Amino acid sequence: MGAVTSSRAVRLRAAVRRAPRALYEELWAAPADRVPRMGEPDAPAWRPVFLVLLVFAAAFFAVPRAYELSTDPVTGVSGWAVLAALAQSVALLAGMIRPVGAWWAATALSVATVLATESAMSPDRLFPWSIMGTVFQGGALFLLALRVPLRRSAGALALTLLAGLALTVHQTQRHNLDLDRSAPVFAVALVLGAALRSLRLARKDLVVQAELTAEERARRTLLEERNRIARELHDVVAHHMSVISIQAQVAPHLVESPTDELRENLAGIRENALEALAELRRVLGVLRSEDAPARGDDTRHAPQPGLDGLDGLVATVRSTGLAVTLSTTGEPRPLPPGVELSAYRIVQESLSNVMRHAPGASAEVVIGHRPTGLTVRVVNSAPDRPAAPSPGVRHGLLGMRERAAMLGGELATGPTPDGGWEVTAILPTSTQTTRTTEEAR
Repeated sequence: MGAVTSSRAVRLRAAVRRAPRALYEELWAAPADRVPRMGEPDAPAWRPVFLVLLVFAAAFFAVPRAYELSTDPVTGVSGWAVLAALAQSVALLAGMIRPVGAWWAATALSVATVLATESAMSPDRLFPWSIMGTVFQGGALFLLALRVPLRRSAGALALTLLAGLALTVHQTQRHNLDLDRSAPVFAVALVLGAALRSLRLARKDLVVQAELTAEERARRTLLEERNRIARELHDVVAHHMSVISIQAQVAPHLVESPTDELRENLAGIRENALEALAELRRVLGVLRSEDAPARGDDTRHAPQPGLDGLDGLVATVRSTGLAVTLSTTGEPRPLPPGVELSAYRIVQESLSNVMRHAPGASAEVVIGHRPTGLTVRVVNSAPDRPAAPSPGVRHGLLGMRERAAMLGGELATGPTPDGGWEVTAILPTSTQTTRTTEEAR
């Protein structure tokens, strides 16, 4: 039992030793909330107006405060009373920048002015906090509560009331005591400041949450678009793996008296191709199965479109009333299926954007064949009327950028001088070009 009592005594003494340090941290050393500077995105719009009103209020209240501190009715307002009133006004204004230090200065000035005038003060005047003294002290508490947690501002209120109680106890003559009337004013100032601080922090958290939500939405949109591209490329890759398997199976019959080593190598190639095809279907087939119920099996297994499908796409778009021209430059040649699929999707999405965002405009599609790749350019003229609001989240540009980046290419979009819009994609076709682009990145 004695050991337990001794342990409690040790903890109590340790807590007593830490109390001054904790009080110092709470009411002096710990920083206040940072207020954004003017021009920053999260700077409160009301701050300049509040600062101007505070300056006018401090200057206005300094005059009656100087009269309160003047104890000689014959000489009028004394010089030290004016200095004390100006000092309290400056301390109030400093609360916008350094609320903790300003509250300490306001409290010290209030106690000093009470001690200096207590003996000559009329018994009818309020004591220890006069009307203007209550205004200045309450304003300091309000500005403090705006910038520090409620725990710290409540501690400041407690010290303020303790200072007032000490002055009341040590009075040298009878006074019109007002501690019971000034205490509710201080409490209301603290509660109002704490409530405004909580509202500000809640709005800040809401802005942060909105930014995180927008970032998460963008990330999810990017993943959805990549999944869609992966589902489409699944057909292309699966086709190539199937061709490799069939060619490896047929090759021995095309050679007279094939050696056992050749048969074994071709059988290994076919076996590896079949295993890779099975693994590809197992992994990427999950992505395709997500929209299978909505699209149906016939659509799922339809071949992916290429450049030969652009004529049909343009004809379909023309049937909606959009004037579209399609032209080809350069020498056409066989292209990898992934390049043709990406080019087709870029043209498709670009024309969809024209129909959606540029009513009444005309469009031009140019497919340029180059030795190192393919150039896709879609340009539309300026719309003749505003576009109707488009419901839902659109991420066509994101998908086009992903398709170009997947091939090691580039995509550029932007307005044209005549008010239209241009989409230009450069899709490399050679493996060396793609590798060089990726290394450059």
